[in-house]
Amino acid sequence: MSSQPTSLGSLFAITLLLSGCTVGPNYHRPTAPTAPAFKESVVVPPPDLPAGGWKQVTPNDSAMRLTWWEIYQDPQLDQLEQRVAVSNQTLKASYEQYMQARAAIQYYRSQYYPTVQAGPSATRTRQSQNRPLYVPGSKTTYNDLFLQGQVSWEPDLWGSIRRQVESQRATTQATAADLANVDLSLRSELATDYFELRGLDTQQRLLDNTVQQYEQYLALTKTRFAGGVATDSDVALAQTQLDQTRAQAIDVGVARAQYEHAIATLTGTPASSFSLAPAPLDLPLPQVPVGVPSQLLERRPDVAAAERRANAANAQIGIAIAAYYPTINISGAGGFESRNAGTLIQGPSSLWSLGGSAVELLFDAGRRHALTEEARASYEVNVANYRETVLQAFQEVEDNLSGLRILNSESVAQLRAVESAQRSTSISTNRYKGGVTTYLEVITAQTTQLANERTAADITTREFAASVQLIKALGGGWDTTKLPTP
Repeated sequence: MSSQPTSLGSLFAITLLLSGCTVGPNYHRPTAPTAPAFKESVVVPPPDLPAGGWKQVTPNDSAMRLTWWEIYQDPQLDQLEQRVAVSNQTLKASYEQYMQARAAIQYYRSQYYPTVQAGPSATRTRQSQNRPLYVPGSKTTYNDLFLQGQVSWEPDLWGSIRRQVESQRATTQATAADLANVDLSLRSELATDYFELRGLDTQQRLLDNTVQQYEQYLALTKTRFAGGVATDSDVALAQTQLDQTRAQAIDVGVARAQYEHAIATLTGTPASSFSLAPAPLDLPLPQVPVGVPSQLLERRPDVAAAERRANAANAQIGIAIAAYYPTINISGAGGFESRNAGTLIQGPSSLWSLGGSAVELLFDAGRRHALTEEARASYEVNVANYRETVLQAFQEVEDNLSGLRILNSESVAQLRAVESAQRSTSISTNRYKGGVTTYLEVITAQTTQLANERTAADITTREFAASVQLIKALGGGWDTTKLPTP
């Protein structure tokens, strides 16, 4: 009797010893191209710009916070960004995808352990008296009561389950990084739309002020016409200039309404019940902490997601290789059987069985080989995608760094153009009042001034949009330490 427990213990000991074997390649993060510094961080400013007209972007090791929008110091933007996490349906869908991936880990982990089943059964049977081998006088009707449990376990001898868990864990982390990337994209889109809207408010204010000025010019022209100094053509030109500017002021409302509706959708609010009060873009443009290129691989959620998917694909190779090894299954059953309920739970009614099996696939016409090669190719695809994502990340940072630098230089030059246009309008107005020139010269100067002022306002808006896109390109304060460890 003592040999049975000894044999059983030996079987389990051998099984546990073999279960430490994990076939397939272990994962190492793929190498990716990088640079010692961002190209735009060492660009020398053009020599013809005035002092203070250009700010060199230097690496800054200070960490950006996840609430990156607070660097703009705009309370209205802060309130809108807080509503994204609570109300945006796209973000909620991404969150549920992450929860789905996390639940799948528990499914694969459950395969580490045996499955246990238990349950009673009862039957009443009547047998034919004309059956073969019938013994005269034996019972033909009887009860059969069962109370039985079964245990089945397929030990993870070759690491197939461990690789499945590893793959799903990496997939879950990739999904978490996807969630962070969606969150960053939505918040940056909201900030961009918000600054575009406020830029239009700046243009609206400019056009409204210009309309008031043109109304004064029209009144001046009518007065001069009544005094016989100006012509009816001058009055018509002044009226045309005023009406055209009024039309431009009205047209700004079309784009503003569209940005307002987009912000409403991003914050989970019906566009019909959402509005933002006009507020011109008079904020100072903040400096964005850029950091160094080596940090970019840790800060971008899309880069992290691509790297985690490479890990998941690598684990799939081990799963495919494990199929070459035998499948081991250990099973056992035990319980009670009796014809009467009163004697069911008794020693003589007990029964048990214990067994094991090993199955090796001898021929599959190359199926396992094909699956292994498919897994290896899938891994190489994910490695290539990871490296391409890294390259795109560097491109986006450099694009927005150069964009900010060039827009800053353009802004300085444009402000000089605005000042010159304002001076030209003042000179032309004085010449017209003195009777030296016609009103056409004033109209020309006014048109040039308004066009330059609107261009300057547009450049400011583009600077803020590029600033937001730079923050997005840098990861928006996220880093790989935010990845869950399921």
